[in-house]
Amino acid sequence: MAQMTLSLLVLSLTILCFLGTVESRSRARTYIEAQCRTTLYFDLCVKTLLPYANKNDLPSPQKLAQISLTTCLAKTRFTKAYVDMVAKQLNKTKNPREYQALEDCLRQINNGVNQITLSVKELQEMGKDGEEKFSWHESNVQSWVSAALTDATTCMDGILGDEIGSKTKSMIKARFLNVKQLASNSIALFSRFTARHRASRAIKNF
Repeated sequence: MAQMTLSLLVLSLTILCFLGTVESRSRARTYIEAQCRTTLYFDLCVKTLLPYANKNDLPSPQKLAQISLTTCLAKTRFTKAYVDMVAKQLNKTKNPREYQALEDCLRQINNGVNQITLSVKELQEMGKDGEEKFSWHESNVQSWVSAALTDATTCMDGILGDEIGSKTKSMIKARFLNVKQLASNSIALFSRFTARHRASRAIKNF
């Protein structure tokens, strides 16, 4: 009898823990989905942000924008390393047309890495040095991320020709497409953060 009671107690505790975990995940997902509603790539946005949210720690809009930008930066660096590797291989084959196509792409992805790096640092400073500089930081982040988005698009368009093999071309385009989508989502999340920040300030000053 005692053993049966103990077994039922353990089972009850297990069920309660499971239900608590489901509730936590459900609340976190609902919150993240609401934040991602304005993005063009909703599923990617949720996938990017959800691991950083739980019931007891829901990241602020600023933090979510920071996470998205940091993820975009990591993917951009990864893409740069891959394109650089392919370019070096093509250079060894003495194929100037293929090499030049990727050299142009490398310049653009280098610019993208620099622009997103600056954006991550700029976003970290927002709110720390007073409201008078908030708009200045905002303009910088929007300009840099938009430029990185343009660079990714330009590189994708630049490798549409026959200079690069179809398999390699597809892999490069897939990586740049991921960067492009992350950059787009980052801009949307950043805009959501700045809009909510202004609304909050307006209420406080009312």
